[in-house]
Amino acid sequence: MHRRNWFEQALFSAMTAGFTLNEMAQPKLIAQDARNSSLDSGKLRITNIKTVLTQPSSSRLIVVKVETNEPELYGLGCATFTQRARTVETAVNEYLKPFLIGKDPTRIEDTWQSSFVSSYWRNGPVLNNALSGVDMALWDILGKRAGLPLYELLGGKCRDAVDTYRHASGSSFAEVTESVNKFMSEGYRHVRVQAAVPGLVTYGARASGDVRSDLPENNRPDIWEPRPYVQMIPQLFEHLRQELGDQVELLHDVHERIPPILAMQLVKDLEPFHPFFVEDPFSPEDVGYFRHLRAQTTTPIAMGELFNNPNEFIDLIKDRLIDFIRVHLSQIGGLTPASKLASFCEYFAVRTAWHGPGDVSPVGHAANIHLDITTPNFGIQEAREFSTAEQDVFPGCPELKNGYYWLSDRPGLGIELDEQLAKRFPITDEPPFSLQWGNLRRADGSSTKP
Repeated sequence: MHRRNWFEQALFSAMTAGFTLNEMAQPKLIAQDARNSSLDSGKLRITNIKTVLTQPSSSRLIVVKVETNEPELYGLGCATFTQRARTVETAVNEYLKPFLIGKDPTRIEDTWQSSFVSSYWRNGPVLNNALSGVDMALWDILGKRAGLPLYELLGGKCRDAVDTYRHASGSSFAEVTESVNKFMSEGYRHVRVQAAVPGLVTYGARASGDVRSDLPENNRPDIWEPRPYVQMIPQLFEHLRQELGDQVELLHDVHERIPPILAMQLVKDLEPFHPFFVEDPFSPEDVGYFRHLRAQTTTPIAMGELFNNPNEFIDLIKDRLIDFIRVHLSQIGGLTPASKLASFCEYFAVRTAWHGPGDVSPVGHAANIHLDITTPNFGIQEAREFSTAEQDVFPGCPELKNGYYWLSDRPGLGIELDEQLAKRFPITDEPPFSLQWGNLRRADGSSTKP
């Protein structure tokens, strides 16, 4: 009896141990299967990732092309960080490419999450732009494989076209007025207005300060003083309202280059002229001032083009301290995080106004518009016309008509890249990046925010 009990106990222990060992091995086998599945010849997988650097207009553009083992199935994404083009190129080619070759391009969320943490240290603008290029390209692949425009995969259209704004500027109030009138005649209902301050290098308008051509380009002081600007911009708005009435929405970009207390004064002084929004009154380092600003004015505020990670904008949104989120899609990592951000903003009545200047490639603009057209809390889209060279290099550029962007029903992002033609427009490497921001100085010679 004793021996039989001992035998039964030993058998039970062996069976239990075998079961436990098998269970312990199972996660490892699942993980191994997951790794192997991406290399299975019958599965769709990434076979190559490359960067295309081109400059058909004034800005250095970086486009990522993700190729697959399915013939002619590839995707394009915008990774443009024009001031650091070569650095982004290196990040894509030397880090993301070897990490992603052989993986399933349809696992977009998993690719984004694993790439984001792959260096352990969280991303800044260089790595986020590199990741954005891949992310947008994967969405492009998904749409092409499904035979659907990307907006169908993002939930379908909320609107038929995307309302936009353009930039009017000048060295005098008369020039700004003339520029606004031109855009209005073309059907635009929203116009950003900037005017040069006499004797100073002013953001968004033709520089009227002296350029020291006798000095090296990396040591030419661009002189800027905030108080004359703060005094002049309300006068510009007053002039435009007298000339144009309320038939056009006016916007203005402070570009974070004045002290916070002066920014608060400026935004309050503009309130009687009903701006559609005032952009970037504070720098990212000074976001604590938004709470004070909200308590003192009803002028709508836009913010976000310099943001890199959610911690920079979550509190501003949930506390309803801004009215428009202005992030640069590639700066935060592409369509995947931007789509989540748009949905988050919806619950706090914050509208989207994605960054869309000349240093966003046509591929990036297409991504902006696909997101705009599917976002219920869309606000406005910064727009630009594409040069003939850009349209040739990027067939399928978004169409601007009567102040609206219009999308085609082509699969994916709906835009292509002529790689051979792109080679005819190599990026300028001298100087290696824009020097103007670092050259900005106060009259006493001290550096100031751009």
